Amino acid sequence: MTALTAARAVVADGVRRLVLDADGIPLSGLVCEPVGAPPRAVVVALHGGGMNAGYFHGQAHPDLSLAVLGARLGYTVLAIDRPGYGESAAVLPEGMSLRGQAAALHAALRDFTSRYDRGAGMFLLAHSYGGKLALTAAQDAGDTLLGLDISGCGHRYAVEPEELPNTRRHGRFSRNWGALRLYPPNTFGSSASLVAPVPAAEEREARSWPGIFPEVAARVRVPVRLTFAEYESWWHHDESAAADLTARFTAAPRVVLDRQPHAGHNISLGWAARSYHLRALAFLEECLSHTGRGR
Repeated sequence: MTALTAARAVVADGVRRLVLDADGIPLSGLVCEPVGAPPRAVVVALHGGGMNAGYFHGQAHPDLSLAVLGARLGYTVLAIDRPGYGESAAVLPEGMSLRGQAAALHAALRDFTSRYDRGAGMFLLAHSYGGKLALTAAQDAGDTLLGLDISGCGHRYAVEPEELPNTRRHGRFSRNWGALRLYPPNTFGSSASLVAPVPAAEEREARSWPGIFPEVAARVRVPVRLTFAEYESWWHHDESAAADLTARFTAAPRVVLDRQPHAGHNISLGWAARSYHLRALAFLEECLSHTGRGR
């Protein structure tokens, strides 16, 4: 697999590996396209810290995969290994800043749309640290961006800075996962390949997110949906924190905050995955309806 050529290796259920050219940086990932018709839009899925694109194609149960579900509902799903993960880890051993990641993401999406149909536009669906990237990238996305759906990412940490994931550890197990009953059997065996080291640049910038967030949020001009799992414990998300969080999106035409019951931080790998993914894709439908592009 090269940095400039999409690899056609099938992972499972029509999901293929590919590598995109982000102005010379190879960004790997997974893609799944609808069968028999062009896509209505492209769902660009961005994983969290210490994971990779496979987060959106969980293998512990058939209901987990966003990639498969999205394609069946008429969307192309593109899950990207963020800069510092996957193929780019060798050339970016310390990762990149959020600004750098945003620039690389835009370049990779230009490469993607030069070879794949984008339908009505792009929809960013992101988890945890990927949510920080989605919000940062949204500022320069242009009119092809339909909306944002972000889970497990807030603006006020519920932990001390030294407890955040770093290059040596991914943080406390219970904060990432919650109770074992929230996940299908064999989740932790099948998820071993999804785990990756946290790049040093992410560790450094994570600490400054509460100070960066207000300016980033104020520049988002598309609909935003934010989801917190019932057992989310990395972030403050009580009613007061949630109200302050949503109020920061002063330019967004619509901001929705949802709760996902029976879920831990890693929603897309748990029993709640299908419910969450359907809710996220329903929000995309609403974005399409609002713009008139889905008709």
